[in-house]
Amino acid sequence: MRVLTAFALLLAFAFGNEAYEIMKKVDERDKGNMMSARMRMILIDGSNKSRERLMWQFRKTDGDLTKKSIFFVEPADVKSTGFLTFDRKEGDDDQWLYLPSLKKTKRIASSDQSGSFMGSDFSYNDLNDRNLNDYDYVLQGERAIDGASCWIIESTPKNEKVIKTTGYVKMISAVRKDNYVIARAVNYEETKGRVKFLEVSKLKLIDGIWQPMEMRMTLRRENVVAHSTVLVFDEVRFNQKLDGDLFTLRGIERGL
Repeated sequence: MRVLTAFALLLAFAFGNEAYEIMKKVDERDKGNMMSARMRMILIDGSNKSRERLMWQFRKTDGDLTKKSIFFVEPADVKSTGFLTFDRKEGDDDQWLYLPSLKKTKRIASSDQSGSFMGSDFSYNDLNDRNLNDYDYVLQGERAIDGASCWIIESTPKNEKVIKTTGYVKMISAVRKDNYVIARAVNYEETKGRVKFLEVSKLKLIDGIWQPMEMRMTLRRENVVAHSTVLVFDEVRFNQKLDGDLFTLRGIERGL
C-alpha cells in the first residue's frame, strides 16, 4: 500500500510539474511588445438580444510590466470612457476607469477586479494575464478542439486573496500544442452555480504572432445561459511605436 501511495504521489508531482511548464510557455508566448487594435464588444442577453460597442485597445510591454488602455468610441452612452491597467508578472495589478459623465477617474481596487467590466461577461481581472505562480496546476489529459490537439490543465488558486481578486475557485483550460494559445477555458466562480465559458473561435497569425480575433465569454447560472459577450478584433498591428501618453491617467481622460 505504501509503495502504491508513493507511486501515486510521484505521478501527481510529475504531471503537476509538466502542467506548470506548459502554462509557463503560455505565459511566455510572444504577444508583441506593442499592439493596437479596433474592437467590437457584442453584449447578448438571455433572450438573444444584442447591443454593440466600439473601442480601441493599445498595449505596451516593458519587461515584467504590461500597460493596456481601452478607449470607448460608440455608442453615445459609453463614448469617451477610458480604461487603463498596469499588469505585473508578480504582485498586484493597478487599474483605473475614467467615467466622462462624472469627469472622474476611479481606481479599481483588487477586491473589485472580479466585477463585470462595463456590463460585459469579462471581469476587470479577465483583461489581464494571470500571475503564473498564483496557481497550482494539474494536467488532466489531452483532447482535440476544432481539429487542434490540446492539453487540458486545471488551475487552482493558491490562496484566498487570488480567489477574491479573480472571483474564480478553479479554471480548466485547453492549451493548443502548436502555439500555446488557450483555445477554451471553464472558469468556476466563487458564487456557487455560476460558471463562465471562454472560447476563442478565430485565431490569426499576424507578423509571426498568434492573435485571437474573436472570443466569447458565456455566463451560465445553474447550467442555463444567462448572458454572453463576444469580442471581435480587427486592424490589429504589432510592434509599432505608440504614444506613451496613451498609457497614462491624463491620456485616458483626454481620450482619442
